Amino acid sequence: MPRPPTLKYDRGTLILHPPPRGKAWIEFATWDDRIEKFRIQAIHYRLLIETLQANDIEFIDQAKEFIPLDLNSSFERTPYPHQQEALIAWKQQGRQGVVVLPTAAGKTYLAQLAMESTPRTCLIVVPTLDLMHQWYAQIMAAFPDLEVGLLGGGSRDRTPILIATYNSAAIHAETLGNQYALLVFDECHHLPSDFFRVIAEYAIAPYRLGLTATPERADGNHRDLDVLIGPVVYRKRVEDLAGHTLAKHEIIQIKVKLSAKERQKYDQAIAIRNDFLRKSNISLGSLNGWQLFVQASAKTPAGRRAMLAHREAKEIAAGTEGKLRVLTDLIGEHYQDSILIFTNDNATVYRISQSFLIPAITHQTAVKERHNILSKFREGVYKALVTSHVLNEGVDVPEVKIAIILSGTGSAREYVQRLGRILRKGTGPNKLAILYEVVAENTTEERTSQRRREENKTSMESPKKATNQPQQLELLKPDSPYKITPKKAPKAADSSEENYEL
Repeated sequence: MPRPPTLKYDRGTLILHPPPRGKAWIEFATWDDRIEKFRIQAIHYRLLIETLQANDIEFIDQAKEFIPLDLNSSFERTPYPHQQEALIAWKQQGRQGVVVLPTAAGKTYLAQLAMESTPRTCLIVVPTLDLMHQWYAQIMAAFPDLEVGLLGGGSRDRTPILIATYNSAAIHAETLGNQYALLVFDECHHLPSDFFRVIAEYAIAPYRLGLTATPERADGNHRDLDVLIGPVVYRKRVEDLAGHTLAKHEIIQIKVKLSAKERQKYDQAIAIRNDFLRKSNISLGSLNGWQLFVQASAKTPAGRRAMLAHREAKEIAAGTEGKLRVLTDLIGEHYQDSILIFTNDNATVYRISQSFLIPAITHQTAVKERHNILSKFREGVYKALVTSHVLNEGVDVPEVKIAIILSGTGSAREYVQRLGRILRKGTGPNKLAILYEVVAENTTEERTSQRRREENKTSMESPKKATNQPQQLELLKPDSPYKITPKKAPKAADSSEENYEL
């Protein structure tokens, strides 16, 4: 009797030997002449297992090293309806997929619910060290009896629940790939980059959850999330949750005029830039126009002058004195409220900080100093705070009522993230959050703002309802780490949700 095939994990890939009978599995495999065996991408692990079992092929699985966990949360709170709906949608998609929710809508607690309903070893991947420590605090509070570790910022733990930065997880992807059954990608729009995507590709994890407020990427690589994690299974916009989970909000655009001197300098700079673009046959409105401009500007003195002129025009529009006068008025109008001020560059941050005596946070701010500033901002000692990009994503900013954007990029994601800073509902009744966007009139900044608003409206459209039925896996091995067996639902259970016992 021939010995059954053995499946092994090897540095981000799978080796299946001896070859099984039949041909159904061969579409996943590539012959490796160096070892004279079939090699399979680790990301295809679940599909491979299902295919082998569907064809009644017995095999020995030595690839997986993840284990069951006893995940009983130390605290319980009633999930918001959108969190319950998102969890059900994720389960119905076979526990693979992306959930799109605005900032402050409770994505971290949703991940905790997913972990409790999928009690296996779990790797949580986050973009920054700040987020890594925020997740660590929440997961430790939820599961105090379990060992929770960190990978990144000098820590190199190997624990049943591991929280890692994208950088560290990518570096160690080959050794992490078979250790975790559930992958949680926070701010998952980072994943489809050339460097980070190996975290998903080298992993055999059968369960994957992506979380983000804005999955779309300018390079179009967000489409790869369907393969790396799964499709978008649930989506809510800011408008859908305003007044319920999130605070009601208002967006007010204020246009300011450049002074005569600023206008003259701005027009001269734009003329120099546009003359170079015209002679080089480059359109900044095209898909790769900016990249072509950067490349062309580095080749000739005229190109370098054009790039300097472009930067000068942006600086004039971003730092016009008219914006500072508007800022003065807004601070005076909302002196009793917490105010968060955003700019696009650190120089303007420090200029505002010195002019208005407002504490500033940039990437240069030390961790302890940042913590101290945010603590005093939360306590109301500081009523205003100015920053650039460092507070856009993920950082747990205290409740804020007023946000003022003085300058920014053309990214719809950045706009949504900055809006999210003021959307926490807070403890007071009937909170109305206000986002002021201050734009220099008749400049590229005004056109960028309009384009960003249009992109944001398009990207936040709700997707079509998924038609996929819940996947019910019938696996041969009773000890399989991803075996799903339906159990009888209690009488009060919602019939729209499949109840699983793993």
